[in-house]
Amino acid sequence: MVLRLGIDVGGTNTDAVILRDREVLAGVKSSTTEDVMSGISNALEAVIEKAGVERDAIDVTMIGTTHFTNAVIERRALDPVAAIRLGLPATACLPPMVDWPEDLVEMVGGHRYLVRGGYEFDGREIAALDEDEITRIAKDIADKGIKAAAISSVFSPINQDMELRARDLLREVCPDLPVVLSSEIGRIGLLERESAAIMNASLLSLSDQTVEAFGNALKGAGLTCPFFVTQNDGTLMAADMVRRFPVLTFASGPTNSMRGAAFLTGVKEAIVIDIGGTTTDVGALQHGFPRQAATVVDVGGVRTNFRMPDVFSVGLGGGTMIAGTADNLQIGPKSVGYRLTTDALVFGGETLTTTDIAVRAGMAEIGDASKVADIDPALVEAARQGIADMLEMAVERSRISPDPIPVIAVGGGSILAPDHIGDLEVLRPENFAVANAVGAAIAQISGEVDRIFALDGTSREECLAAAEKEANDAAIAAGAKADTLTVIEREDVPLAYLPGNATRIHLKVVGEMGDVHA
Repeated sequence: MVLRLGIDVGGTNTDAVILRDREVLAGVKSSTTEDVMSGISNALEAVIEKAGVERDAIDVTMIGTTHFTNAVIERRALDPVAAIRLGLPATACLPPMVDWPEDLVEMVGGHRYLVRGGYEFDGREIAALDEDEITRIAKDIADKGIKAAAISSVFSPINQDMELRARDLLREVCPDLPVVLSSEIGRIGLLERESAAIMNASLLSLSDQTVEAFGNALKGAGLTCPFFVTQNDGTLMAADMVRRFPVLTFASGPTNSMRGAAFLTGVKEAIVIDIGGTTTDVGALQHGFPRQAATVVDVGGVRTNFRMPDVFSVGLGGGTMIAGTADNLQIGPKSVGYRLTTDALVFGGETLTTTDIAVRAGMAEIGDASKVADIDPALVEAARQGIADMLEMAVERSRISPDPIPVIAVGGGSILAPDHIGDLEVLRPENFAVANAVGAAIAQISGEVDRIFALDGTSREECLAAAEKEANDAAIAAGAKADTLTVIEREDVPLAYLPGNATRIHLKVVGEMGDVHA
């Protein structure tokens, strides 16, 4: 029997659950605090007390956090970064961060360096790497006290040798400089890959502090078990990995909710609506994991192309404000958010919210129902219909087939969801309010490969087998049990424009965590 503690830190609430194997022993919601850590400590204490378990019996802790996404969106705690691109004489017309919002460029310092180097799409050099220029840049970084560097080379996912060489040259002058390589984060597509690398570099100090603080919060609660952080594909990474790649936690909140929804219902193909206090996140489950976005994803106004779940948000939550009359109704997008328990009518406040409508309609028992007894029934009906229409539009946007798959409603605000959305049945599982923390607690370990293979002298099947072995080895190295590994994504795209009959293989495996006491 394994006892797992799952924590999900959201913008409004910090949720915690304790699972014994596949049974949810206890789940709690606690307000997220400004310093985040005291909110985690409060949730920890509450869930341990509710579950009635000994602290030293907990085997492993999984944490999901929006800390890094919020830092980018709120423009805080970002370090200055040297953005170095290897690509001259090509690419000069579009410098690094060319499409970034001005305030974000200012936050990371706007230090742009263009250097001769990079590759053509077929692996030929655009130009030899200008090593003297890299050394000069390293001295400039030292003089200016820049905290981190991000190196991006044209077509580095095909060949990363120049990025590696540039990193070695930087470290000869600045031995302690953290350096992020774009080939380790993004995919084909220079500007988006480069942006993801710069963003990652700007978050490295914050990720150090956050990982340290998570460890301290757990120690302060008397827990000695190892902890992992959930990443945005629904799997886990160890603390050291989080320190290196904080951007991989972006969108892990909705991902955890979707994984939790799959676990709590046993359904692996569905649309998930996660209704929180302010927004509803909507996405599709495939094989029990979130469908990945195939296109560029916007984070804080910046286009990136590293893996992200195909999830979008609509302005509808338990705290969404309602204005107007039955004939002229306005639902959202403004919300009372974490002030729901003071501002909503059912809690003695003066703001009409969707929660008040749900209580008046008999959909929920929260607060004092007598305070909403005089709301006009026509207004209630119009609001219910408006909410149903918003949810139906969001669900239809996520459907990719006419098959009648179920909709799973999770999150504290899912009391707003009707029993059917369009022609689809709505499932609301037990423990739906803390599905995100459940998703964190059950997260698995993954291994992934995304690179170009040449088919000259070898078969496609041999390349796929080599990619699977590479992904398996990565998962095992990250802590997965070898006999539990399963392939959940396999993509093979022939690249006719490359020599050597090349193909790009993207393959991901997941497996259960190995012995956490090891």
